[in-house]
Amino acid sequence: MFLWLLFGAHHQTAAAVLLAALGATDWVDGFVARRWHQVSTLGKVLDPTADRILVGTAVVAVIVEGAVPLWFGLATISREVLVSGAVLLLAALGAERIDVLWVGKAGTFGLMCAYPLFLISHGHAGWQGPLHVLAWLFAGPGLALAWMAAASYVPVSRRALARGRQGRAGTGAAGDCGDSGDLPGPAGR
Repeated sequence: MFLWLLFGAHHQTAAAVLLAALGATDWVDGFVARRWHQVSTLGKVLDPTADRILVGTAVVAVIVEGAVPLWFGLATISREVLVSGAVLLLAALGAERIDVLWVGKAGTFGLMCAYPLFLISHGHAGWQGPLHVLAWLFAGPGLALAWMAAASYVPVSRRALARGRQGRAGTGAAGDCGDSGDLPGPAGR
């Protein structure tokens, strides 16, 4: 629907509002799941996967639309590819699942505010200028925090890999990811 609104119907503002709503519903869904203890192993895997699909689709679309500088979009996409690749590699190597770090959540929040703002502020109307400034106020810190989170996962990943391998060696079961049986990797940003 987002892509159709942006490229099919050429309703840039509606696409930006939908993108913002999709980002907000991700936060609400996580809050509700934690608040009412509805967190599941499947949810811990599907939620970050859906996040990465949403972010990837949105970033590429906003780049194509020309609403964000190419370097900024590529820096965002590169981080997503790096984190996704690390998650898959850790899973293949038998690491324990890694919980989300606060810095990653903050980075994702900043980026999921910035991209709809970049999109809605892309134009020449006078009211769009302040929104473009606001987009950068979220974008800079959001991207910095996202990359800080990626770096912060390095020592955490090493420990998760060691524990996962110890768990497998202790049980002797091939393919066991440790006591939890969860997939490894950050369960979000």
